[in-house]
Amino acid sequence: MSSTTTLNGVRLGRMIIAGANELAANKQLVDAMNVFPVPDGDTGTNMSLTVMAAAREAEKKGSLMAADVTKAASSGALRGARGNSGVITSQLFRGFAKGLEGMEEAGVKELAAAAEQAVKTAYKAVMKPKEGTILTVARGCAEAAVKLADETEDIEVFLKGIIEYGHEVLAQTPEMLPVLKQAGVVDAGGRGLLYILEGALKQLMAGDQHVTLNDGQNATAAAPEMDFASLASIENESITFGYCTEFFINVQGADETVTTGLKNYLGTIGDSVVCVADDEIIKIHVHTDHPGLAIEKALTIGSLTGLKIDNMREQHTNKISFTNEPAAAPSAPVAAPAAPAVEQPKKDVGFVSISAGEGLTAIFKNLGVDEVIEGGQTMNPSTEDILNAVDKINADHIFVLPNNKNIILAAEQAAALSEDKKLHVIPSRSVPEGISAMFCFEADADPDEMEAAMKDAIKLVDTATVTYAVRDTSIGDKEIREGNILGMLNDQIEVVSEDVMEGTKELLKASIKDESEMVGIYYGADATEESAEELAAFIEENYPDCEVEVQSGGQPLYYYIISVE
Repeated sequence: MSSTTTLNGVRLGRMIIAGANELAANKQLVDAMNVFPVPDGDTGTNMSLTVMAAAREAEKKGSLMAADVTKAASSGALRGARGNSGVITSQLFRGFAKGLEGMEEAGVKELAAAAEQAVKTAYKAVMKPKEGTILTVARGCAEAAVKLADETEDIEVFLKGIIEYGHEVLAQTPEMLPVLKQAGVVDAGGRGLLYILEGALKQLMAGDQHVTLNDGQNATAAAPEMDFASLASIENESITFGYCTEFFINVQGADETVTTGLKNYLGTIGDSVVCVADDEIIKIHVHTDHPGLAIEKALTIGSLTGLKIDNMREQHTNKISFTNEPAAAPSAPVAAPAAPAVEQPKKDVGFVSISAGEGLTAIFKNLGVDEVIEGGQTMNPSTEDILNAVDKINADHIFVLPNNKNIILAAEQAAALSEDKKLHVIPSRSVPEGISAMFCFEADADPDEMEAAMKDAIKLVDTATVTYAVRDTSIGDKEIREGNILGMLNDQIEVVSEDVMEGTKELLKASIKDESEMVGIYYGADATEESAEELAAFIEENYPDCEVEVQSGGQPLYYYIISVE
């Protein structure tokens, strides 16, 4: 059997799809590698959703050009990225695509150089890279690729050697990160990366065979398949233009002149214009009576994908979907209704917050947050989810509160992609930090000064959480059994208990200091107001100088989220 020495776009695309399938089939195993035994081990899920977004774009592209397919995959991963592991994975795709720019086919030398570029790009995306993570495994794979490229031209031998060395590096990750060693696991992100490569190798070994994406997820996992129907769910009398028109323009680099000119033109034929660009793609959203005019203008810039047109005046929002077929303008313009338009007023600043639970959502809304994205532990929103929320706010400056350490990178990636609005990402790692930041909101304040004040405010908050263990493990000197109640202070396990109330009281003792002034208790879906009031009484009795506030959070998985200031 002859060896494979080059890969074109079709073969690469199939390998990306197979890699996505392999990770999807094993994502629960990767999830289970979570260091802490709390119910938020979602590394495998986040990576899988990200790579599925990449694979969908690669599948739709179907080009013989290796550069075209990897660029499409990069764009899909960028917008579909979820969680820190997903964002880093998207940057690996981005760097790999840069490394193959302009190439029709790639041999081992080209693939090795692209792997090096992938690692450089991913490391740059992380402010303080840690060794013993997916970055370490990716770098090891790239180093092996460079060495093997001097030894063989057979891509199968090349990829096998990379994976073999990748597993050696993965096995060393517990020695690099003590927390992995304590938990008795290797790095989850690194294992997820190797699943992707293993799936790609299986596809290569199967020969030139067709492969179908098989993720078991709904279409919303991929950015170009995002459902924007909610934008059309408004009353007819408030609609000035009849068609919600959306599409992606594939470009060879979009400079500011092109995107500014396009936005200005779309503003002459409609409203609610959104234009988000990166190096490979421009996302367009516009309300207009003439979708065909918007499409014709876009075609002068590049080819179109993901085209959707909704008739906003039809209550059933009958959706027209296109693949690569050109679309014509409607035969006759739809008359504008007589009632005046009701548009969202322009504001100086707007706010997007991530939160889970009706009570917490209501709290953020009362504090002035415009858009609350449902998410958090086990439900990390994607970069595209954040951009969609930003798009709905009529303000030049948008503050984004991730409220979870695993969402900060996705928010920062959204800030890099947002072109017409400045995003201020406040690196809040918990809901209490996000709430504290919102207390700094002043309507007339300078946005940059308010950003600095918010970043200072979140440093003054300690966050205590009460949840349960999902598996047996040992963390430091603490032996943990599945079902134990876990009390965590700023993401570190402080208390292991058999009882929710007793464990929470122990956690409060560890959390409240002499200088503490305010304690906020947000009880979750599995706790009651009565139990929260009992905790408040405990604080008032033992810490009389502390003010206590009890509110319903409604959050899943966590009995209590407690702020200490």
